[in-house]
Amino acid sequence: MMADFETILLNSDQRGIATLTLNRPDKHNALNAQMIAELTAAAHLLSRDADIRGVVLAAAGSSFCAGGDLGWMQDQAGKDRAGKICGSQALAGMLAALNALPKPLIGRVQGPAFGGGVGLVSICDVAVAAAGTQFGLTETRLGLIPATIGPFLVRRVGEGFARQMFFTGRGFDTDLALRSGLIARACAAAELDRCVEAEILPVLQCAPGAVADAKAFCLSIGGQAPADLFEQSSQILADRWESEEAQTGIKAFFARNDPPWIA
Repeated sequence: MMADFETILLNSDQRGIATLTLNRPDKHNALNAQMIAELTAAAHLLSRDADIRGVVLAAAGSSFCAGGDLGWMQDQAGKDRAGKICGSQALAGMLAALNALPKPLIGRVQGPAFGGGVGLVSICDVAVAAAGTQFGLTETRLGLIPATIGPFLVRRVGEGFARQMFFTGRGFDTDLALRSGLIARACAAAELDRCVEAEILPVLQCAPGAVADAKAFCLSIGGQAPADLFEQSSQILADRWESEEAQTGIKAFFARNDPPWIA
């Protein structure tokens, strides 16, 4: 499989294992509107391709995904409420499309993952991270909350671990990521490809249709579907965007100043 995109790469090998690569290394693979749209399109393309038996979600460069692109955030901040909700739902739709892939999605996390990057890790069926990888949800530092990725992450790690991740904006390492179930395995960076391959090989021993049905079954019984929370999460995030607190925090962030709540 080959496909032409600008912000991502998509190819596959002779075994039917596709690799979907975030490809904005100069921007630490931060998500913008184009990347969100291209990831959504790639998810639909992969879903329809019967020759694809598994997908590796990877990233170019030193970072897995730094979260929202600064330009995209500024654009979101300038939109009216309907525009903010539309942008939020585009991101949620992309995560939902990847989450629902009828084949295993294996995350190859080689560097830091923040905000929406944590969301991408949370929708992988299995995620392998390089030892020392840093994760974080820093939205509350800006007066926002991780509402869009929240339904996916809470479903992945549970409320108890989500509380530890959501409220403080504090980064965490592979120890908490492992204990919470956000990632399945941590290994030395030099061993990352070997460890990812170790997750691919069992997939190739299983019947593709059974794998797809087993994954769909897991999604159907695992609690409230994230898609059912799109409206609620986007409205809550729009409320935050429009709050005086968030506007102050975002303005301070882009001005490279501390917001007033930092002691």
